[in-house]
Order: sequence, then structure tokens, then C-alpha cells
Amino acid sequence: MRAELEAESLSLKEEQDKLEQNVLTLEQKIVIEELNKEKALIEELKKNNKAAKDAIAHLEAKKKELEDRLGQKTQTTVTPLEKKQTVESPESTEATSETKDDGVTVTAIEDEALLENPEVPRENHKQQEKKKHRFF
Repeated sequence: MRAELEAESLSLKEEQDKLEQNVLTLEQKIVIEELNKEKALIEELKKNNKAAKDAIAHLEAKKKELEDRLGQKTQTTVTPLEKKQTVESPESTEATSETKDDGVTVTAIEDEALLENPEVPRENHKQQEKKKHRFF
């Protein structure tokens, strides 16, 4: 009977050791799976962050391009309005000195007459109308 109990005790210890080993193996597998999930999640987050950074960079580049275009548009529309066309009058182009019979000398001074181009506001108005139609 003692031998039977010792054999049973040995068998139970072996089973216990085997179960403890199985538990450790399963715990390690669980930890490894969690680490793999964590790594996958980190990789996905990195990928999403990279995509977001790329999108931000693209949007910033587009914003800069649009700002440049807007700056060019405002320069081209403002410049014709501010620009005045200088027209010289035929009378004032030549400095003339005439001596009249009574001994008085008359000298004409060169002078430029500044005139606004009357067609510029119409063109600007037409451009504004086109813009309105485009956006609305």
C-alpha cells in the first residue's frame, strides 16, 4: 500500500509539474500575443500619423500656393487701378520760347497731365463679375 501511495504521489507531482509548465507556456503565449498586438497597434498609429503628416504637408503646400495665387491676383487687379497712364499734352511737350513784338518772352514749361485710364474700372468690374459667377 505504501508503494502504491508513493507511486500515486509521484504521478500527481509529475502531473502538477506538467500542468505548471503548461500554465507558464500559456501565460508566455498570452504575453507574446499582447506584445504583438501592441506592436501592430503602434505600427498602425505610426502609419496613421505619417499619413496625417503627409496630408498636413500637402494642405500647407496647397494653402501657400493659393495664398501666392491670391497675392498675384490682388497685385494684378490693384496695379491697373493704381497705375495711372501718363499722357503728355501736345501743347506742353515742347518747351517753347516765343518772343512777342512787345518784348515779352513767353516760355511754356513741360508738364505731364496725369489721366486715369477710363477702361480699367470697366475691366476690373468685368473681372469681378466673372469671379462672382465662378464662385456662385
